[in-house]
Amino acid sequence: MMGSWVQTLLFMSVLVPALVECRIRQYHFDVVLKNETKLCATKTIVTVNSKFPGPTLYAREDDNVLVRVTNHVQYNVTIHWHGVRQLRTCWSDGPAYITQCPIQPGQNFLYNFTLTGQRGTLLWHAHISWLRSTMYGAIVILPKKGVPYPFPKPDKEKVIILGEWWKADTEAVVNQATQTGLPPNISDAHTINGHTGPVPSCSSDDAYTLHVETGKIYLLRVVNAAVNDELFFKIAYHNLIVVEVDAAYTKPFKTDTLFLGPGQTTTALLKADQGTGKYLIAISPFMDTIVAVDNVTGTGYISYNRNLAFTPTTMVSIPAVNATPVTSTFSNSLRSLNSKDYPANVPLTVDYSLLFTIGVGINPCATCFNGSRAVADINNVSFVMPTTALLQAHYYGINGVFTDDFPGKPLMPFDYTKAPLSNLQTTNGTKVYRLAYNSTVQLVIQGNSIIAPDSHPTHLHGCNFFVVGRGIGNFDPEKDPLEFNLVDPVERNTVSVPTAGWTAIRFRVDNPGVWFFHCHLEVHTTWGLKMAFLVEDGKGPNESIEPPPSDLPMC
Repeated sequence: MMGSWVQTLLFMSVLVPALVECRIRQYHFDVVLKNETKLCATKTIVTVNSKFPGPTLYAREDDNVLVRVTNHVQYNVTIHWHGVRQLRTCWSDGPAYITQCPIQPGQNFLYNFTLTGQRGTLLWHAHISWLRSTMYGAIVILPKKGVPYPFPKPDKEKVIILGEWWKADTEAVVNQATQTGLPPNISDAHTINGHTGPVPSCSSDDAYTLHVETGKIYLLRVVNAAVNDELFFKIAYHNLIVVEVDAAYTKPFKTDTLFLGPGQTTTALLKADQGTGKYLIAISPFMDTIVAVDNVTGTGYISYNRNLAFTPTTMVSIPAVNATPVTSTFSNSLRSLNSKDYPANVPLTVDYSLLFTIGVGINPCATCFNGSRAVADINNVSFVMPTTALLQAHYYGINGVFTDDFPGKPLMPFDYTKAPLSNLQTTNGTKVYRLAYNSTVQLVIQGNSIIAPDSHPTHLHGCNFFVVGRGIGNFDPEKDPLEFNLVDPVERNTVSVPTAGWTAIRFRVDNPGVWFFHCHLEVHTTWGLKMAFLVEDGKGPNESIEPPPSDLPMC
């Protein structure tokens, strides 16, 4: 189906198993240190197989994937397969102290999962501390052999991973912030496939170049693996046709700008229809509030027909850093394909109707700067990480690790997006919300303005969801549901909640286990903007979580 591109894949790396009719894909991920030079300075980073970004994991829909992860560094590590449903294989989901204890130095663990009913672009990344700043890569799930894409066949496919780069060691950055209680230092640059392009602090032209041939169509699998920044992606004088997000096909639509929050993926068709030359690729941050952001634009190039290096570059105008209308237009254009082969099974009835307010607060801290520390919360609960994995505690009936009294709505309702509060303090706890197997959930995620309003890219593990509505201000439970899209809403695993606004999602919990729910801005996750859903087993063995693997790491 994929022609010469597949033949190229067969030889591009020993890591990529042959793409023949085979149901098992085996990978070996060695977590090792590597010296990497960016911004005219060299530092040691944590990588997989000495690659930055890490290797792309290739498989087909319904393949069984086995990844042996061996830890050769001084840090505890885990890897999360972001967006993989993990049906009954919650043990392989990866968030540290949620579904597993971390892989300790010198130890290894076999992640074992099946890509059931999924096809498209996802990502993998470390899921402990801030190691995902350099430990990340793409997941490409090809359709079943012989099944075509529901859009024009591309001539070639390219993976483009967006990221952030700190000159400093990111573990030192987060540790310093934890000790002082202050926000962590922002990154120093943005990257495209690990390259920053020239920046004011360093003239070295460390830029990614995408070589294209006139008239050909390219499928760009764009992944935002940034730690804290929502990003715009734009190519000078070229339009893109979006065909899939978060491994779910969409109704195609044309745009000149992509918008991706951390953890989101967007797959788009690019036609090389411009004159021979070089065209700038630009990624720039979005921030429409008073929060500090790395405002350095990452750049790369599209080069036609292998033209000479001295060819002038056609520049591109980037959106303003606070270009909220651009983000809204993009988000509102996304629709599920909702075809006969790829229906949008939106829950039309709701068993659980939840309202989660999310934001930032201030808690006292005797040892911190100014005697306080920044925290984040959901429904005024700032999550406390346990020392035993929640899934183990649930499976083995270990008491004292968590409670199942997470509030399904704010205990003290207020004007979430306008009125300042005199009490900025949160409560602390390790709480989960319990859901019955195969039940349906409507969750309204409401941003608040307790310290400052902010946009929150929010990720749900173990389930895809449908984005049925979004708006600015406070959610109105009487009026806003009347405008919900229950026909072809976009299906995702990560969604941005607009600044001082709300997003409504619906999903069915047909996957038993413990599933993390959190803001994918790592700074907010670190501060406690996270919780977990506990989905109970169903009636039979096919509706129950599988037993834990024999090599599950110990805490």
